[in-house]
Amino acid sequence: MLTDVTIIGAGLGGLTLARVLHLHGIPSVVYEAESAPTARAQGGMFDIHDYNGQLALSDAQLLDKFRGLVLPGRQAMRVLDTTGAVLFEKTDDGTGGRPEVQRGELRQLLLDSLPTGTVRWGHKVSGVRTLTEGRHEVTFADGTTAVTGLLVGADGAWSRVRPLLTDVVPGYTGRSVVETYLFEAPSRHPAAAKAVGGGAMVATGQGREIFAHRERNDTLHAYVGLNEPRAWLDAIDFTDAPAATARIAREFEGWAPELTALITDSDVAPVLRPLYALPAGHRWDRVPGVTLLGDAAHLSAPNGEGANLAMLDGAELAKSLAAHPDDVEAALGAYERAMFPRSAEAITHEGAEAHGSDAGAGVVEGLIAAVTRDDR
Repeated sequence: MLTDVTIIGAGLGGLTLARVLHLHGIPSVVYEAESAPTARAQGGMFDIHDYNGQLALSDAQLLDKFRGLVLPGRQAMRVLDTTGAVLFEKTDDGTGGRPEVQRGELRQLLLDSLPTGTVRWGHKVSGVRTLTEGRHEVTFADGTTAVTGLLVGADGAWSRVRPLLTDVVPGYTGRSVVETYLFEAPSRHPAAAKAVGGGAMVATGQGREIFAHRERNDTLHAYVGLNEPRAWLDAIDFTDAPAATARIAREFEGWAPELTALITDSDVAPVLRPLYALPAGHRWDRVPGVTLLGDAAHLSAPNGEGANLAMLDGAELAKSLAAHPDDVEAALGAYERAMFPRSAEAITHEGAEAHGSDAGAGVVEGLIAAVTRDDR
């Protein structure tokens, strides 16, 4: 019977794995580099899909508690042009299959569902190495080590576990986003709040995009999309917030002021987030005693599927291990055979609909198609 599972990374995927393992009576330890659950912001609002993320929460027996975190009305979506004119609008009638929650609140729900001590905080991985008979040793930045019979990399884009399986590394997609926040939007930023509406808004044109959504407490969280090489972005000094804000805003000259306010009126310094991805359809050969989930396994440019797939990966891996209690390799093989095509299909499907490489009407049509199709 499997008795030692080591999970690297206390994100949504790693925690879902630990939770479903716990329900099947399989203990695990999660090592996380952050010093505490509140050490950093966990990102904003995102949707949990009824065809993957919610299935994982059902396996974790947390679906009812998850529903208590849902922000009503946030599935509303509107597409604007650069003048601020509404090209398309979809209301939220409460029946859609992609309810929105705050990422940090969902993570805390998963943390609270685990036995005390499951997550070991402040354990940053500095290296991993293969021992014998499918066992691996993890070394942490403080010099301590852990040896395990099953090592799971749930440690994101720059996974320290991935090199045990493949030498492939993420490449820059040619696209980056600049993240901004506007607080107390209806009273302090009324024009921008009206443009965004009650849920999410996207405006696009000339290789530029502004995506924003209304989070809890009427916060507007925006992602300003730029299709530019890294050298172009590296020339901007983001340690000088006013100068960086002004430089990014120049790229949206002529756009409606209620849209550019999502850049210029940010209540926090702009944060650059270059987008990286693993090659489409990337796979690895089976290596005894180790596997990956989520972005560590199938990193793609943001398309609405990443966290959902990570959670489903975690649940499916846990169920496979429970179904093969005396044969870890059979469990890992079954998990990976299903995970590879599942993630490739989801990433290709969502990416084709939600994003386009060409500016102009084709992008807008793709965005409208993405928000008007059936919620499955």
